[in-house]
Amino acid sequence: MSTPTIPRHPVLNVPTYRVVVAINFAVIVFDGYDLIVYGSTVPALLQKQSWHLTSVDAGHIGSIALIGMFVGALLSGSLTDRYGRRPVLLASLGLYSLAMVLAAAAPDPVTFVLARGIGGIGFGAVVPAAVAITVEWAPESRRNFCSAVMTAGFAVGGIAAAGVAMWLLPVAGFRILYLIGALPIVTLVPLVWWLVPESPAYLNRRDALADRVRPTPITALLRGRTGVATALFCAANFCVGVIVFGLNTWLPHLMATAGFPIRSALLFQLLLNVGAIIGAIAGSIIADRTGARPVVTWMFLIAAVCISLLGVAMPAAALYSIVLFAGVGATGTQIVMFGYVATHFAAHLRARSLGATTSFARLGGVAGPTLGAYLITSSLGLFWSFGTFAMFALIGAVAAVFVPTLIRAPKSADGALPVRIS
Repeated sequence: MSTPTIPRHPVLNVPTYRVVVAINFAVIVFDGYDLIVYGSTVPALLQKQSWHLTSVDAGHIGSIALIGMFVGALLSGSLTDRYGRRPVLLASLGLYSLAMVLAAAAPDPVTFVLARGIGGIGFGAVVPAAVAITVEWAPESRRNFCSAVMTAGFAVGGIAAAGVAMWLLPVAGFRILYLIGALPIVTLVPLVWWLVPESPAYLNRRDALADRVRPTPITALLRGRTGVATALFCAANFCVGVIVFGLNTWLPHLMATAGFPIRSALLFQLLLNVGAIIGAIAGSIIADRTGARPVVTWMFLIAAVCISLLGVAMPAAALYSIVLFAGVGATGTQIVMFGYVATHFAAHLRARSLGATTSFARLGGVAGPTLGAYLITSSLGLFWSFGTFAMFALIGAVAAVFVPTLIRAPKSADGALPVRIS
């Protein structure tokens, strides 16, 4: 058998998929930065006397962006099917950039809340569009890897948000941090417009339908084995959302409660995100060779074991290692899951499935910090607090291992690739 020809970029004369991965990586870096930088600015917002914010207010504002992400992820599936992956990628990128400008200039809390809500819609819509266009340009044997490299930008953005805040927040205040998050409007939007071509899968389907692409109805994801797969993916994504956002919000506080100084407590959060990058890259390479189901299942189990151990007294060096592996199994699993969903469903279901399952991850993201707050105030102790998050990892592992295989039938008359029961 001959090796499939890899398309080369007409401007840069390199494989097109590499250009798409590189630019979308930068898009997701800013997506992660813009979402996570809020947590870094909360102390400054609480100290802004004219805004009169309480800790409860700050928590509600944090949830606004995640609720917006839920809406954006749901909208992304139908919009990318109707208008294409590239227009939605551009629109969502521009939307969250402009929202960051509004947040930086906000004269009062109401405007700031509005900015975070609008930005959340962009944060939520950009990921399904970026994953879809990346997977559909990537060679079939490297789809999980390309998806993971690109979405690992979220963890890089989180690390950048913490580092930039440590450097600039004490001397320049919170507004400059949000302005930095708006840089894509003058950097990445022109690059996407110039260098990122539309998905070949979308173009092929559009041509087959004589330029009339009808979005796949959401009910197509709810039938037979496809419906079972969708439900299990939604459950697994909800669980990983609870873990990722719950730990990123409360891990420093929980470790400080355990007696670690604040600098060491923040180091735990840094290691959590470093582990995410390691898990994403390693997990995706293995997934391309063996399939994503066993990889995601084992990563969930690694998370369950490591998160449970965080509630056990042990030397600091051992805890640092455990947190690193917890990051492999937590955020790392979420990143590999994007590729799992994207490669599991046929092309005509890909955008819808990514939007639906990602929206459940965002719901988990809303629930995670709230659950953490309840656990802290309930005086259950570290063991049961971490054990509760570990339970969600176990549920995610069960959901992942039972996802049914979907066999794709030959192309139908409308150019779609339907899924039939195996």
